Amino acid sequence: MKTINIYEELKSNAYPGRGIVIGKSADGKHAVTAYFIMGRSENSRNRVFVTDGEGIRTEAHDPSKLSDPHLIIYAPVRVLGNKTIVTNGDQTDTIYDLMNQQMTFEQALRTREFEDDAPNYTPRISGIIKTDKGGFNYAMSILKSNNGDPSSCHRYTFSYNNPRSGEGHFIHTYMGDGAPLPSFEGEPKLVELLDDIDVFTNNLWNALNNENKVSLFVRFIDLDTGKTETKIVNKNS
Repeated sequence: MKTINIYEELKSNAYPGRGIVIGKSADGKHAVTAYFIMGRSENSRNRVFVTDGEGIRTEAHDPSKLSDPHLIIYAPVRVLGNKTIVTNGDQTDTIYDLMNQQMTFEQALRTREFEDDAPNYTPRISGIIKTDKGGFNYAMSILKSNNGDPSSCHRYTFSYNNPRSGEGHFIHTYMGDGAPLPSFEGEPKLVELLDDIDVFTNNLWNALNNENKVSLFVRFIDLDTGKTETKIVNKNS
């Protein structure tokens, strides 16, 4: 698979929706993940990321303008032992709860489907990082309708063992803007990753469409110590 420049990819797409990046830093010292949200409606844009324990959650920037919390208020990131879960919806809690009951990432997601936001039927995208003795592996998932048919759910899981330094994968909800919004297609995209969290965060944020971007989360996990460094950027600050 050809490596793409994630910043150019984002600049060329005014509305990728929500996106997850996971991989290894260029210096090989960190597991890297990023999650961003975008919005077209006032309700979707009226959000910020806030820390919640070892993870984050979304909340309304202006509670008086929150018209519908369904599908927009959730915990995108939670940590279960040596596992970091990143998703675009409340399936974060499903994965956390069922993996805590010894089910696998894939088994947990078999209990869920795409979002119930007809006519878009937004895909549920999820990722998980598992660190172990200085190394790590990760997986990504997408649950999507059958080309807009809500009677059929297609589930895809992609697993990545012993990732190479400077490489990651990027998955997002929409191929671009539209009515209805076209769901992501194909495998997660192979992207190049940096080893500087500040530069990576700034580059991602600046590449997102200025009108539609809402919030960005980036985390580097030290593979030797387990120590994390996190950056959160909110348009509504």
